[in-house]
Amino acid sequence: MDITNKTTKPISVPLPGGKKLFLGPGKTGQVSAKALERPAVVKLIEAGELEVSEGGNSQPGSAGGGKVSAPGGGVRQKGTGAMRQSGDR
Repeated sequence: MDITNKTTKPISVPLPGGKKLFLGPGKTGQVSAKALERPAVVKLIEAGELEVSEGGNSQPGSAGGGKVSAPGGGVRQKGTGAMRQSGDR
C-alpha cells in the first residue's frame, strides 16, 4: 500500500514495531495493510494529511522520499576516537 503526504510540511507516520516512516511534503512511501489499521495512521488519513493508494510498486520517475527509522535512533559507528597518524614516521 502506498501512502502520500498531502501536507506542506514533513510528517512522521507511526508504524508497527516502534518504527516510524518520515515523509516529506508530497512524498510517497510504502506501508503494510497492518500499519494502516493503527489508530494514529487512521487519524492522519481521516484528517486528509495522508492519502492511501493500492499501488505496491512505485512507477518509474515517481517521487519517493520515505525514510524508515528504527526505535534505537541513528547509525552507530565503532571507533576509539584516536586520530590516524600521517606524515613521517
